[in-house]
Order: sequence, then structure tokens, then C-alpha cells
Amino acid sequence: MKTTDELVIELADREAIRELPVRYCDCVWQNDLKTLVELFVEDGTFVIKGREREATTKGRAELRKMYDQALGETSPRPYIHNHVVTLQSKTKAIGRCYVELRSAAQNMEWIGTGFYDDEYMKVGDQWKFASRRFTSIRLPTPLAQSGRKS
Repeated sequence: MKTTDELVIELADREAIRELPVRYCDCVWQNDLKTLVELFVEDGTFVIKGREREATTKGRAELRKMYDQALGETSPRPYIHNHVVTLQSKTKAIGRCYVELRSAAQNMEWIGTGFYDDEYMKVGDQWKFASRRFTSIRLPTPLAQSGRKS
């Protein structure tokens, strides 16, 4: 049986991990690229899996470039749902969350959906994304093919 201290640490870790996708979406909405890439470990990766191709970006500098190209006033606005977290150790966890995308350019009309498979790592006292893998379920063809994803 776990001690009260162990349970409190697990609860705090789960809450910190669950906050990551929420902060990620807030950064996308606010176009805050500096904070967005800092949510990843230094060599973190982001993978976009579309119908016909897969694109991987690795490291904060490359993530910054990718997000700089992908995000803007008319980029999709994400809403995160149903976040499931599995703690694997004191410094590693995995999770999945589902995303609904709406178009800022089209009066917030629904434009697609998908999910993120995430790996998390605790660096010091902060949880960060080690990797995010986005799989689109339904996206308009031009958006899915361009690799523009949030």
C-alpha cells in the first residue's frame, strides 16, 4: 500500500502532466512560441501522422521553426478532451488526449479532429513533453497535406 506522501506526489504529478496539453493549447491560441517550445524537453519531438505521410520535428530550435510556420492568426484552434495519463516511473509517463480543431478564419467552425499520443519526462521538478505524436482522424485535405498542425 502506498503512503500518503507517495499518493500526494502521484496526484501532483498527474495534475502537472494534465496541465501540459492545456498549456500547449493556450500557447497555440496566444501564438506564444517561446513558451510553447519550452513545454518540450530540449531534444523533444513532434510527429504529425497524416493519411499519406508522416513528418517529424526534433529539438527546440526546429520545433520553433515548425510552429512559426504553422501558427498564425488563421491557424486551427485546438480544444483538448479526455486526457488519460499513465505514470511509468517517478520521471516518465505516457498519455493520450483527443483534440477538436476549429477554424479562427471561419467563425470557429469545426474543421477536424484527432488525438495526441504523448510521452512525458520530469526534468527537475517540471513535467515536459518528451514527444507528441498527432494522428489526424478527420482534417481537410489541404491542412492535412501541408503539415500545418497545432
